[in-house]
Amino acid sequence: MEIFEFQGKTPEDAIETACQQLEITKDGMDIEIIEPGSTGIFGLVGNTKARIKVTIPTDEADEVEEKDASAIAKNALEDILTLIPMENTTVKTEWKDSTVLLNIDGDKSGLLIGRKGKTLDALQYIVNKIVNKALKKRTQIVVDSENYRQRRQDFLIQMAMKLSDKAKKIRKPVATNLLNPHDRRIIHLSLREDKDLDTKSRGEGVLKKILIIPKKTD
Repeated sequence: MEIFEFQGKTPEDAIETACQQLEITKDGMDIEIIEPGSTGIFGLVGNTKARIKVTIPTDEADEVEEKDASAIAKNALEDILTLIPMENTTVKTEWKDSTVLLNIDGDKSGLLIGRKGKTLDALQYIVNKIVNKALKKRTQIVVDSENYRQRRQDFLIQMAMKLSDKAKKIRKPVATNLLNPHDRRIIHLSLREDKDLDTKSRGEGVLKKILIIPKKTD
């Protein structure tokens, strides 16, 4: 299971922040209110923020689903690779942070990665659709090749740090480019501990921007 803590003016605000940053719905998490928050005296003195603990559970049913999702995802990706075709490639599976990770070994040319990872994203989108339709439940699938996702994660974290510094300097919100849900989650979580900033997803559809918003100071 994964455990996180979030804050907000009210428990509802904290829950909304959790849904935004973890990129999941309220139904997909267990929520414990640690501190309900208080507006203080006349709303002026003694304000305290609401704090919640969010748990993304893993039970026996989830473990069965993990095995089913991993097997379905691996078979789907292998079937796709036979159609490209790609020689001497293998697919390895791993379950991490409630996500099925599929790593393609043997793509030395980078063909399966594509420009800025777009081919990987397309493969990932198709495999997600196949698995979610088969299980009738949303399961996160990440497709990787030659450690591209780790390099991408390092890049996104560095970008988040630079944009956060810019937002603080100019005291105005700054936005990322359009990002997929996996990349957005990396940005949200990398800035979650920064008490001087808020992050919010903006846009419609799968691809959205993230606004990095400096908090107002008294």
